[in-house]
Amino acid sequence: MSKPVDLGSLKVGHNIVIDGEPCRIVELEKSKPGKHGSAKVRLVAIGIFDDVKRTMVGPADAKVEVPIIEKRTGQVVSVTDTISLMDNETLEIVEVPTPSDEVLRSKIEPGKTVEYWKIMGRCMITHVRES
Repeated sequence: MSKPVDLGSLKVGHNIVIDGEPCRIVELEKSKPGKHGSAKVRLVAIGIFDDVKRTMVGPADAKVEVPIIEKRTGQVVSVTDTISLMDNETLEIVEVPTPSDEVLRSKIEPGKTVEYWKIMGRCMITHVRES
């Protein structure tokens, strides 16, 4: 899920959808409107799931998509190639890929409560809650 916003209203740290991939903005440059054109926005963003750098240039009044991030908690059921989580609210089982961060991966074990993000139908574990 995503919602449309003006490109000129975004700031560094906000999220944006570029080429169908949710990204976090790391650089943003706005130029002033000139005699023959509107203000332009140049931004550099890094993919949330794939860590690929993407750039975008467009008019400040252009509509772009911003992903809606659902922050949820769940309990780890099993750890194999993927991690099975049971959502604490809906009690549904969710398959989440193993995180690439070595420190986070070492803390994940069955029975632990984790916080995960659901973005555009995909999930990722952000951190393990200490009990």
